[in-house]
Amino acid sequence: MAEQSEGCEKREVKVLVRYDTPVYFQKITPGKYDSNTGNYTDDIVEETLRYASVMNTGEDQPKLGYDGPKQGSLTIQLQSHYTEPFDRIRVGEKTYSVDFSRNLRTKHTFVVSEVQ
Repeated sequence: MAEQSEGCEKREVKVLVRYDTPVYFQKITPGKYDSNTGNYTDDIVEETLRYASVMNTGEDQPKLGYDGPKQGSLTIQLQSHYTEPFDRIRVGEKTYSVDFSRNLRTKHTFVVSEVQ
């Protein structure tokens, strides 16, 4: 809860975070070489669904590296830790790579940027 003061009186304001956006953690298995055709088979993408709070990463966020947050980056917050290995994250039709990850006591936060 956040406290706000108006004049001499103080009141508490609840800050609600909604974990209602479907987020897919993708594990990619590269295709195998087919010696008969000389081609590789298609990659296999396994997705794990989690619901998260997804927000645009604003300029008020701490700088990541030298250039700060990239344009089009998102902040994704899960209610619990995600411990399975993954290669990228999909939100809607766009895929993202993880720039920064932080484990809090019960939550897990990712700052991600879009994969071109």
